[in-house]
Amino acid sequence: MQNGYSDLWPILLAVIQFGGAIGAAIHAMLIKSDERAAAGWVGFIVLVPFVGWIVYLLFGVNRIQRRARELRGQKNETLLLAPLPARGGGRVTVDEGPRLKALESLARFGQKVLPESFEQGNSVGVLRNGDEAYPSMIAAIESAERSIALSTYIFNNDPAGRRFVEALSAASRRGVRVRLLIDGVGSWYSRPSLVPLLEEHGLDYARFLHSFMPWRMPYLNMRNHQKILVIDGRHAFTGGMNIAEGNVLAAQPRKPIHDHHFRVEGPVVAHLMHTFAYEWNFTTGELLDGPDWFPPLDETGDVVARGLPAGPDMGLNPIRWTLLGALAEARHNIRVVTPYFLPDATLRTAISVAAMRGVVVDIVLPRASNLPFVDWATTPQLEWLARAGCRIWKTAGPFDHTKIMTVDGMWSMIGSANWDDRSLRLNFEFNLECYGASFARTLDDIVERKIADAHPVSLEELAARSYPGRIRDAFFRLASPYL
Repeated sequence: MQNGYSDLWPILLAVIQFGGAIGAAIHAMLIKSDERAAAGWVGFIVLVPFVGWIVYLLFGVNRIQRRARELRGQKNETLLLAPLPARGGGRVTVDEGPRLKALESLARFGQKVLPESFEQGNSVGVLRNGDEAYPSMIAAIESAERSIALSTYIFNNDPAGRRFVEALSAASRRGVRVRLLIDGVGSWYSRPSLVPLLEEHGLDYARFLHSFMPWRMPYLNMRNHQKILVIDGRHAFTGGMNIAEGNVLAAQPRKPIHDHHFRVEGPVVAHLMHTFAYEWNFTTGELLDGPDWFPPLDETGDVVARGLPAGPDMGLNPIRWTLLGALAEARHNIRVVTPYFLPDATLRTAISVAAMRGVVVDIVLPRASNLPFVDWATTPQLEWLARAGCRIWKTAGPFDHTKIMTVDGMWSMIGSANWDDRSLRLNFEFNLECYGASFARTLDDIVERKIADAHPVSLEELAARSYPGRIRDAFFRLASPYL
């Protein structure tokens, strides 16, 4: 009898191998959109018994998007894509907005990526570093009469963070409705965390996807990287700046950070508030509605704009697809400033094609980021782009965290997203898409000042790297989807 059981084991293992391999191979063929990835996984599954399909189940299945959708739920997705509450100001479609005509096809493409109309009559002001941004933000908090909504990735327990806590606490004591959303991972960037201070002041705060269980990797990957501050539903701030003393250069911090943030007024403020309300509802279950959060808004400037929320729960990432559309539409120049530059193959091809078409492409990166391994992974991509004709610049001085893109002196994008998979595939982000020559010119001036002091990175310089350095860079490039 024992020998009978022994004889069954090979058959049982063969059945498990056959079933596992067939199931994994079918999944890869049906789910993987890239044919080369699908073929590679199928070959690995078939040629390496047991190990092949087990490795595929562990590492080949994209659980991020599925898990994000499970966490969000259909109710929350409907809330994000629902029309914004009625308000003043002008919502325009491509056909109605004469100021969009210069890039009409891009605007039409953008509305298919995200079914949200553009808002006309907005003003967007530039704030340089925490020296300008923080006083302006705190002054707005101090002037708040009805509501404050603040979302940030990092909120450090340092002099800058504590100034914000004091201002928020004072506003709460005088009856202003304060809602503060901090990312669950970003809340631990400083030691000790700022959270006990928030509790001490009695502030209404929440942490996005916070967990004390580090093995829950989907939570660690899906971070809320948005930076949004809305006062009384009328005045807003957004960009890429966290709340940390390193951004205040006048304080001479140990690790200074250059950055730009933006003050926004006009009808598009409701897009920022709508995005915050969605994230707050998802995190806490509370629905923010009514005139305290969504008052009527008047036109204040000449920028046509709309918000672009994005995350792994969305079928098409609106920021990534809008970048692709802008690269395809560009005719004269493209300017990109970003702290982290790890575009996927599609984005890399699109920007290379633009340069090869004769578009002047400037890519401005920090000389050294705060993450050396990201710099190493970036370098091989720069060599490919330089061969295509892109001009690459490395800024001097402290780490530059600025995120700006302009096209043809008319279109621009600002916000929280970097040019990497973490921002364009894993994180929840918020960018502002803007049409307007005056604002684009303001951003172009910022880029030109950076370029004036930057080091041009030549193809010869990139090709002359040492062999060990090239191996190191190639190794870290393999991990670029997760850096």
